[in-house]
Amino acid sequence: MHFTMRSALVRACALAATVHTALGSPALDKRASEICTLTASGSDDAPALLASAADSSCATVTVPTGTTLSIRSKLNMTGLKDKHISLQGIIKFNADLDYWTDNAFTFDFQDQTAFWLLGGENLLLDGGGTLDGSGQAWYDEFAKDDSIVRPILLTLFQATNVTVQNLKMINGPEWINFVNEGKDITFRNITISATSTSKNAAKNTDGWDIFRSDNVVIEDSTINNGDDCVSFKPNSTNILVSNLSCNGSHGISVGSLGQYAGEYDIVENVLATNIRLSNAQNGARIKAWAGKNVGSGIVKNITFTGFVETNVDNPVIIDQCYETSDSDCAEYPSNTYIQDIWFDNISGTSSGKEKAVVASLSCSPDGRCSNVNVNGITVTPPSKYGAASFECQNVELNGGDASLFGTCETTD
Repeated sequence: MHFTMRSALVRACALAATVHTALGSPALDKRASEICTLTASGSDDAPALLASAADSSCATVTVPTGTTLSIRSKLNMTGLKDKHISLQGIIKFNADLDYWTDNAFTFDFQDQTAFWLLGGENLLLDGGGTLDGSGQAWYDEFAKDDSIVRPILLTLFQATNVTVQNLKMINGPEWINFVNEGKDITFRNITISATSTSKNAAKNTDGWDIFRSDNVVIEDSTINNGDDCVSFKPNSTNILVSNLSCNGSHGISVGSLGQYAGEYDIVENVLATNIRLSNAQNGARIKAWAGKNVGSGIVKNITFTGFVETNVDNPVIIDQCYETSDSDCAEYPSNTYIQDIWFDNISGTSSGKEKAVVASLSCSPDGRCSNVNVNGITVTPPSKYGAASFECQNVELNGGDASLFGTCETTD
């Protein structure tokens, strides 16, 4: 059943990508009756970029090589149709923290804000150029005041049939990509770098956060950041993540889920395959809240396979008591159920931060995890800690490596 489900998901994602390509990029090329090329004005280039995107005669909007557009006001590019944005140069958001703090787009979910909303139907953003979020000023300010709300670099909002490919994304103040209420979305050949040049770390710089979105493909990309490489937030379904190299991250993460009382979160049908993780806090991870006054939900049919991990603190982890004390988790188990999970063919080395432990599958009591499968986990700790150790609680494991975990601890 597991292989049938996975094969169906792979076929569905492959079909979606094929249909996307057929209906997306080539269609835009055929319709391209006019290419509108932008030049830098020396002041705020946001109005010109917005006007070109809104102009129906501009099938392609080009930022040419050698051109840097200075964006000093927010970009609302929602509701577009059949538009190609060819970013060959640079779009750079300026570092006016006061302006962005007061004027960036806002989202209630996790108190996020954004520089740029891009949405509509049949859109292509590509060109080999660079999105620059001027993040260093934000990293330094956040070190002094952690209440400052930092903007997301690129937000796909209410977008359908959109491809973002062949771009560099650098210096994001916080999350790099946010897919919010999207469908049939592909990211391909993206290079992300969010690193600090001062003593103040670049924090919360997730590569991708997927939220209330269906049929999303993220592939063939390189990420160097300081938080989740990819995070599947509430109501993310039918996701394929493939061939990523993630350095310095918090891993490929389902969640966190169940944070908000009265909300029911779903993450279902996710395949993460051929992932390389280095110098990371986590590898393959699922995290869900427990305790009083939290939400509920379901995590179902998630496969992590073909991971190669180097110097990773927690190579394989389920934390169903996320941000919750042991006593509260025992009294108020997570209402986000976890079922039909596969950790397959995960190799490499741990950092030794958890000594010999290379896998920790910690579920809430009272049967909140089921059908968790472990196969081909060959991660090793530093030699000074001896043989690899495997931990589990409140779950009955399946698969070829279940015996490595022994009898799981039961809490109540």
